[in-house]
Amino acid sequence: MATSPNAYRSSDAEGAEALHQIVMASLDDDQAVDTISIPLAGKSSIADHMVIASGRSTRQVASMAQKLAERIKAETGRSARIEGLPTADWVLIDAGDVIVHLFRPEVRSFYNLERMWSFGDAPTPLAH
Repeated sequence: MATSPNAYRSSDAEGAEALHQIVMASLDDDQAVDTISIPLAGKSSIADHMVIASGRSTRQVASMAQKLAERIKAETGRSARIEGLPTADWVLIDAGDVIVHLFRPEVRSFYNLERMWSFGDAPTPLAH
């Protein structure tokens, strides 16, 4: 079934920010490591925020991804799309306004998405 690339995008900035807060709270609750958020609004049409975080093991990465998808569904009523869950080395959660990448640390350092998406600005790690 073909869908529009923006099918899950919110039409207002407040909705995008609320979703971003849900994502950040869920990752904090699940003890994600080295969580950063890269603002994409005005720079890319794919999302308003990209969040990148690590888990200590494939089990933690998979658990964080599943809990995040469940929390997004419970609090917003919309389903997030998930890729990479079976191996859980790199899991992508597409929640529409927020794209989340969850990695094992070794895989994260190999792909270095922070550098690719920073638009010349070094993203700042978020304090816990």
